[in-house]
Amino acid sequence: MFNVVEEAQKRIDKIKEESRLTTGAVRSVSSSLFRELNDQSIESIFSLCEQLLNERSWSLSIIAYDWAYRVRNQYNESTFDVFEQWLKNYVTDWDDCDDFCTHAFGELISQRNDLFDRVLTWVDHPGFWVRRAAAVVLIYPIKKNKYDNINPFQISDALLLDEHYLVLKGYGWMLKVLSQREPEMVFQYLLDKRVVMPRISFRYALEKMNKEMKSRLMNE
Repeated sequence: MFNVVEEAQKRIDKIKEESRLTTGAVRSVSSSLFRELNDQSIESIFSLCEQLLNERSWSLSIIAYDWAYRVRNQYNESTFDVFEQWLKNYVTDWDDCDDFCTHAFGELISQRNDLFDRVLTWVDHPGFWVRRAAAVVLIYPIKKNKYDNINPFQISDALLLDEHYLVLKGYGWMLKVLSQREPEMVFQYLLDKRVVMPRISFRYALEKMNKEMKSRLMNE
């Protein structure tokens, strides 16, 4: 069995020699390398993901989060603990937060809405990326219409006046996605919060609404 970290880095370095390294190119490496793994059990894959994440490399992190999503049919009772540990220990900025939360972690929450109570605890975390994750991780289940036992407004309420602009953008993005499922509810929420909600969140949230709703929100 080859060393996954070394092999992944070798293939990425080869791409760098020939052209510009893009997210798409890294995902292509991830896909081909995954197919070559003899053991694709969740335990084995998560162990390899940990090795990749320990390198603190942008490209290797993309591979790790991609592989975590590929074993989504094997998620179990302990998966949240693993993912939460990765979120708090390896994620450091908005891009890896979003990559992880809008795929692997979001899929887990869509499978297990009962985990929402644990997500709620992130809103007070000192790391802005964890607070952003509290909103962004709901985007996937909302898009998949698998959020019956989740109240996204609890997250936006808790993060309403957050000090970090990336957190404000994060819950604004979540509300924008929710507005495509629940336009009237989001409209009323924004109407109620329009005086206190930071403009950056407000603008994100109403982006996908129809012209009439946008006009009313902007002019009320």
